[in-house]
Amino acid sequence: MSAQGRPSEPSRVYQHLKQVFGDPSMRGVDARRRRANEANADSVPYGRGREPKGLADVVEILTADLGWSEPLAQSDLVRAWPDVVGAEMAAHTTLVGVEDHALLIRCDSTAWATQLRIMRSTITTTIAERFPEAGVESVRVSGPGAPSWKKGFRSVQGRGPRDTYG
Repeated sequence: MSAQGRPSEPSRVYQHLKQVFGDPSMRGVDARRRRANEANADSVPYGRGREPKGLADVVEILTADLGWSEPLAQSDLVRAWPDVVGAEMAAHTTLVGVEDHALLIRCDSTAWATQLRIMRSTITTTIAERFPEAGVESVRVSGPGAPSWKKGFRSVQGRGPRDTYG
């Protein structure tokens, strides 16, 4: 400052250059690091959002990130199938899998398949309530497969019976 209280010429030039080009102490690599650290001042150990999480929370986040939620929920459904339909019904049914958001079930006999078809809406509602992440929207029930006559003493050798009229 000059004796009259006004800034000197070099001081005015410095202030002008500082205004135009910025503070020289903020232009270096260290200055960029300091600014980044000031911006992340919240990132302190035990700060907000840094509290430790339980193992269950970490596993849940991991399964959601990897897309395992639906297959894990479906395996939970398979494990809890006797609780969903009852022990006796579960003993006569086999879960085949989930295809196009439909649970595929095979029964021991047509009578059990009919009983399960009657219970279809109840089963679908129970699955939607207890296992929403399983992705099951409907239930398909099939009876036992028909016996195959391709092998054994009832099979015909060669091409088999054909149309004899033409």
